[in-house]
Amino acid sequence: METTDVILNEKNRGEVELFSDGKKVGFMEISVYNQRLTVYHTEVDSQYEGRGFAKLLLGKLVSYARENDLKIVALCPYVHAQFRRHPEDYQDVWYNKEA
Repeated sequence: METTDVILNEKNRGEVELFSDGKKVGFMEISVYNQRLTVYHTEVDSQYEGRGFAKLLLGKLVSYARENDLKIVALCPYVHAQFRRHPEDYQDVWYNKEA
């Protein structure tokens, strides 16, 4: 069973964490400032690659942004690629300077 959680410290820096059967197997490095959620990096343990775990992290990131009325600054190559491939799915949360 997989679970995700958003953990932020007192400076609003932290992670979206992914657990599989109680073991942390992936994360996204994030920060929140001025109604923007910046995502820097996504990582999933190599033994769990190919199972759609990065997509689970992305789903939690996006739902957290929507729940907290935040715009996502996609500095992470994975997140940026997903936003560019599926702009209709993320246009409400994507802070896109190009648009």
